[in-house]
Amino acid sequence: MGSIGTPELIVILVIALVIFGPGKVGKAIGKGINEFKDAISGPKKAVDETKEAVKKATTIDVTAGAKNDDKHKEAND
Repeated sequence: MGSIGTPELIVILVIALVIFGPGKVGKAIGKGINEFKDAISGPKKAVDETKEAVKKATTIDVTAGAKNDDKHKEAND
């Protein structure tokens, strides 16, 4: 008791279509689907951006390291 099944959802949808008409109900359903897709893709975009930032941060500049080593050797000589 208390759960809504498929037949109940169909009855609710038919009543909504009769009261509001197919234009408003269709737009509301479409808007809801679009908001759901945006909510799903938001965290995925954030994860992808973070992965790219980590890749850039972990890139090693070998030439900078070699220059620093040369400076260190000159200072010790």
